[in-house]
Amino acid sequence: QVQLVESGGGLVQPGGSLRLSCAASGSILQSIMGWYRQAPGKQRELVSRITSGGSTNYADSVKGRFTISRDNARNTVYLQMNSLKPEDTAVYYCNLDGLVGVRRREVWGQGTLVTVSS
Repeated sequence: QVQLVESGGGLVQPGGSLRLSCAASGSILQSIMGWYRQAPGKQRELVSRITSGGSTNYADSVKGRFTISRDNARNTVYLQMNSLKPEDTAVYYCNLDGLVGVRRREVWGQGTLVTVSS
């Protein structure tokens, strides 16, 4: 069935940039795709989401620094992260909520670690 594959995490210095990618397989229609993050001992929080039509929203903590985009033909979502801060350190998870096959499904990626440290 549906699978989300994430890539792009790593170690970066404060002020640096990273680009995360998440590709979804399967037959998917009318989805909202997004990125969440979770630090140890804290609950998962929403970073950004984007609809099939291109509408976006962002957490206040990342506005002006992060940009979400998607390629509907490839069912792929991206997160461009600029001006990274140590507070951005977390495991980042891709999420899809939409029509998968003939059913509505919510699917999570495996997570990719982003570490911001000098």
